[in-house]
Amino acid sequence: MFIGAQVSLYPMVSDFVRVILSGLKALDPYRDRLRIETDDISTLMVGAPEPLFDAIRDFFARAAQDPAHVTMHVTFSRGCPGEPDDPSCRCDVLATAQDTPLATRQKQALEAVRGAPDLGVEIEVQFSLYVMGQDRHMDEIYGCIDFLKSSGTFLKSKNFCTRLHGDAGAVFETVRQAFLRFGPAEGHVTIDLTASANSPSAR
Repeated sequence: MFIGAQVSLYPMVSDFVRVILSGLKALDPYRDRLRIETDDISTLMVGAPEPLFDAIRDFFARAAQDPAHVTMHVTFSRGCPGEPDDPSCRCDVLATAQDTPLATRQKQALEAVRGAPDLGVEIEVQFSLYVMGQDRHMDEIYGCIDFLKSSGTFLKSKNFCTRLHGDAGAVFETVRQAFLRFGPAEGHVTIDLTASANSPSAR
């Protein structure tokens, strides 16, 4: 399976380069476990979901420690049929999830969110889950929504997406569990996510 994300960070401050470079330093502990390629538009990260989500979480949390308003856009993908299998993307959760009932997966996802680290950085996220190539994809999406509403990070439903709020640790764990626990284990699943911190609108 191929698992990865395209990540773009947007600091709303004149010295944006400083904020971006500070965020990129947070990726250093993950460089031996992820393939990381940065260009002038985005950063590609490829690897197993554990270091992948932790790296993106820490990247944004580091940038969000700056007082400036910062946003981030991420496209997550797993199981894309157009990408070659990559052994670095091995995931035990997906390896055992194929025949796990929906209710069990929801319970496992909630347990993971409750165990998430507290990073002391409050963030906002909106995201959409896309389960592709499956006739009963809405069963998985509704199951994911039920999990989100019980996660402790749920803020509200919006047209085409769900809004989350809370500490970066719990919020990114919620998104990771949505990505891993819902949709076919061997199928193509994507998430479109926008994160925000320090928005003047909230003040």
